[in-house]
Amino acid sequence: MISLGIEGTAWNLSVGVVSEKDVILLENDPYIPDRGGIHPREAAQHHSEKMGALLKKVFLKLRETGIEPEDIDIVAFSQGPGMGPCLRVVATAARVLALKLGKPLVGVNHCLAHVEVGRWICKAKNPVTLYVSGGNSQVIARKGKYRVFGETLDIGIGNAIDKLARYMGLKHPGGPRIEKLAKKGKNYYELPYVVKGMDFSFSGLVTAAKKLYDSGIPAEDVAYSFQETAFAMLVEVTERALAYLNLDEVLIAGGVGANSRLREMLEVMCEDRSAKFYSPPKELLGDNGAMIAYTGLLMYSCGFETSVEDSKIKPDFRIDEVEVLWD
Repeated sequence: MISLGIEGTAWNLSVGVVSEKDVILLENDPYIPDRGGIHPREAAQHHSEKMGALLKKVFLKLRETGIEPEDIDIVAFSQGPGMGPCLRVVATAARVLALKLGKPLVGVNHCLAHVEVGRWICKAKNPVTLYVSGGNSQVIARKGKYRVFGETLDIGIGNAIDKLARYMGLKHPGGPRIEKLAKKGKNYYELPYVVKGMDFSFSGLVTAAKKLYDSGIPAEDVAYSFQETAFAMLVEVTERALAYLNLDEVLIAGGVGANSRLREMLEVMCEDRSAKFYSPPKELLGDNGAMIAYTGLLMYSCGFETSVEDSKIKPDFRIDEVEVLWD
């Protein structure tokens, strides 16, 4: 079977096409703000303006591989969580495409898609997943269904990094720029380390890092101190979940998973606990249409299908609300 997935919960508009065995095609058209962070209305406007051309590009490239539009078996889309205006554009495009092609529609939980594409590509069986993105930071594992064992109490780690980056005058996206600065840092300055049981918090850390920067500490050292503190918090909670659940696999998911220092810290922790560490390719770590396409395929194979009437967006859609019928 062949599934086409549309992703656009935030800044990256993406269309992916997959089969049960591999990613056939993945095309992105991200929204990059001229200044500041992501504005939902502007991002949605971008998605609306670019959607038609992106789908046309995908179908042209598919024809080059011998796949015609009628060969698509499923149209999947990000139903949530995410920015409401962006989700509406994606849902509308998916409905129109499914109706035009006469194909089943499958609404996909964005967080679930990050986990499932990672499991699929890395061939992980039942990992503890550290899901780190702009809007979300969660430690997820499957115990019957997927459950959140720890999460941010305020903002996601990606959002926290972007806030600090903007304060330093760095352009969006801030993650790669903070990482580059941090690699040059030599001095560690103590910052708030906030872990409460299995949950964590980043707002106080961001405020303290800004004050550190304002005090004249070099940007490189601020970025280094910020990363070391924030990532240690995330690794601690991941390790605690791994021990509690007695599992032996860890999977990184989400755009912040592209950070080499975070992956390094997780690898060290996994080595100490004799656990396997999995990291998907960077193009499948961030928001992408292939993860939506694959998860839609997985869900459809277990009998899931979304009627047009039930395809309304879910901006606060949680992974632990999803019924899981597959292994």
